[in-house]
Amino acid sequence: MDRDRAVRVSKLLALGLRHDPSALGITVDAQGFADVDSVLAGLAKHGEQVTRDELEEIVETSDKKRYALSADGQSIRANQGHSIDVDLGLEAKTPPEVLYHGTSARFLDSIKSSGLVRGARTHVHLSVDVKTAEIVAKRRAGPHVILSVRASAMHGSGLPFFLSANGVWLTERVPPEFLDLP
Repeated sequence: MDRDRAVRVSKLLALGLRHDPSALGITVDAQGFADVDSVLAGLAKHGEQVTRDELEEIVETSDKKRYALSADGQSIRANQGHSIDVDLGLEAKTPPEVLYHGTSARFLDSIKSSGLVRGARTHVHLSVDVKTAEIVAKRRAGPHVILSVRASAMHGSGLPFFLSANGVWLTERVPPEFLDLP
């Protein structure tokens, strides 16, 4: 599958599996899984005729590992980034000393007063390295900044962290006192 088509399909998957299942005419269970055949039918309704093998290729070759197939290969879900209520079954984990968050510079004033908030998503997403945070930040227009999160100190204060299947650290919020701002 060529890259442009894979990106189009991945965006439709994100819409259906993370935000609006009805957009693909699918349902997701409590853990965020949807039936693969239903997902393929939903993609086809949007003009993307995708085979099961092509879907598996997207899951396996995605640089960000956004999606996962169930053990039996009959269901698919997004690994994180949901704005719909799902239980990914993530267990609280001890984070590294520091994590990073890339964002648009225009949000700095709000972040200074409120910290990082999850907004419409279920979690704030944090990266283990600056390079990944920069990639995330560059998806937004305009100048960007990389924030350091004192994750170990935050965890020590009782705020939980979770590690998604694709290596993204998740938390419900990051209070401003745990941020190192530029």
